[in-house]
Amino acid sequence: MADWRMRPASDADVEAAAELRAVVLRDDLERLGRYDERRVRQRLRDGFDAAHTWVIEVGGAFAGCVALRTAGDTRWLEHFYLAPHAQGAGIGSAVLRELLERCDRDGVPVRLNVLRGSAARRLYERHGFLAESEDPVDVFMVRRPAP
Repeated sequence: MADWRMRPASDADVEAAAELRAVVLRDDLERLGRYDERRVRQRLRDGFDAAHTWVIEVGGAFAGCVALRTAGDTRWLEHFYLAPHAQGAGIGSAVLRELLERCDRDGVPVRLNVLRGSAARRLYERHGFLAESEDPVDVFMVRRPAP
């Protein structure tokens, strides 16, 4: 596995995260007929909260981001994007494992939504997420805390 680490995000990371989102989601959004070059970036900007976000660095350089937002008695896994050059090396699984262990210690479920047909769904299923509902664009998933 590549040399990687997570660090707390800052407001200065929003544009790199917005650009990465546009790159990572483009194929799936185009397949769903939903790609809009401006909107894909703006949605991240509108939902970005550095207080709940981490930057993933590979070899000391920005390679991704992930957020874990508290909402009542659950956590929402959001803005989980990994640059194409860093995918397939086990980094996404390691990041997800680390965050899920925190949630398990707190005894809280984790929810997320993933685009229909996205390969990311398999990653989430391998880590215990189950589909809860679907709409024409998203699959909403949940993972209960491990005992």
